[in-house]
Amino acid sequence: MKTTQNIFLALVLTIFSCILHATPQTQKEWTMLVFINGHNNLSPFATMNLKDMEKTGSSDQVNIVVEWGSEESNLTKRMLVKKSTDPKKVTSPVLLSFEDHDMGDYNNLVDFVKWGSENFPARHYFVAVWNHGSGWHFQNRNAGSISTNDISFDDHTGNKITTEQLGVAMGQIKQIIGRNIDIYGSDACLMAMVEVAAEMKDSVDYFVGSEDTEPEQGWPYAPFLQKWLTKPTMTPAEVSILLSKEYKKAYSGGVYGAKEVTFSAMDLSKLDALLASTKALAASFKNYSKDALKEMGQLMNSVSAFYYSDYKDFGNFLTVMSTAKGVTDKKLFNNVAADIKNVVISVESTQTFQFATGISIWFPDYESKDEMTRYTGLEFDKQTSWSGVIDSILANK
Repeated sequence: MKTTQNIFLALVLTIFSCILHATPQTQKEWTMLVFINGHNNLSPFATMNLKDMEKTGSSDQVNIVVEWGSEESNLTKRMLVKKSTDPKKVTSPVLLSFEDHDMGDYNNLVDFVKWGSENFPARHYFVAVWNHGSGWHFQNRNAGSISTNDISFDDHTGNKITTEQLGVAMGQIKQIIGRNIDIYGSDACLMAMVEVAAEMKDSVDYFVGSEDTEPEQGWPYAPFLQKWLTKPTMTPAEVSILLSKEYKKAYSGGVYGAKEVTFSAMDLSKLDALLASTKALAASFKNYSKDALKEMGQLMNSVSAFYYSDYKDFGNFLTVMSTAKGVTDKKLFNNVAADIKNVVISVESTQTFQFATGISIWFPDYESKDEMTRYTGLEFDKQTSWSGVIDSILANK
C-alpha cells in the first residue's frame, strides 16, 4: 500500500512539473543560474547563501535559479529562488529533484543550465559554480597518487569538474543558448587564473572570481542581489564590476566582517590579445643566456603568490622579472602588462593583496612530468607555449 501511494505521489509531482514548465515563461532581462554543490563540508554555507538569496529573491526582471545539493539530503533540488520572510529555513519552491545526483559531473552542470534557460529565458545569462576550487592543478601527490581537483568536488561520488571539462561545459552551454554566456563565475577558491579563463574565452564574455582562497561565506549574495535587482538593466560588465566591489566590501567590515580577500572581473573578449603578447614574450626567453635565466629563477622568490606558492600574480610576475639585468627587451613585458589591464576590468583587494592585478598564472619551483604533460594540453599553453618559459627557468635555477 505504501509503495502504491509513493508511486501515485511521484506521478502527481511529475504531472505538476510538466504542467508548470509547459507554460511559456516571459523572457526577462537576466537569469542567474547557480550550481550549488554542497556535497561536502561546505554544505552549511550553501544553506546560508540560499537564505541570503531569499532576502531578495527573484524579481520581475531577474530570475535567480539554483541547483542545490547538500549533506542533509540525498536529493539535489532545482529551485526558483523567491523572497522569504523566514530567515531560519530555505522556503523557495522545489521545481525538480534528483536522487544521488553527481555534482562533480560537468554534464549535470550543462543539463542544469539547459533546463534553466528553457524554463526561465532571459536576454542575459550569469552562470556560477559554487563549491571548493583549486584553479588548474594536480592534487594528492602522496604515494605516487595524482588526481585532478579543479572545481566542484562531490564527496559522495569522488568526482570533480576539471578545468578542461569546465571549458567544454561552457562551449556546450553556448550551443544551447545560441550565443556566448554573458558572465561565468566561480564562487570557489583560486579560480581567477589565465589558464582557466583561456578554456572558456570563446564561449563566455565576462569571467569573475578570486585569485586566492575565498572565505567559507563566499559571495555576498544579499547585498549584491539587492543592488543588482534595483537596476536590472545593468550590462554584463556592470554586473561583474558590482559583484567585485560588493565582495571586497563584504569582507572589509561589511556583512562578513574583516578578512583579507581579492576578487576580479575579466573581459574575455580582450583575452586573445593577451595570449598573443604572452606568446611573443615566451618566444623571447629562448634568446636569454643561462646566467640571465638563472637570475630570473632567483627573482622568482620575490614574485607575489597566493595560497599555492606556484600560483603567481601574472602582473606582479612581469614587474619582477623585467628588473632582471639580463632582460634585453622590456617592451615585451610591458605589452603583456598592458594587455592584462585591458582584460581585467575590476580588481578589488584588501591590504594583503594590494599587489594583485586580477589574474594569476602557474609557475612552479619544482619539475613534474605529469603536471607538465597535462599543462601542455591546456588552451593557454597551446596558444602561448608558456611551458617553455617554465622549463627554461627551472633548468637554470
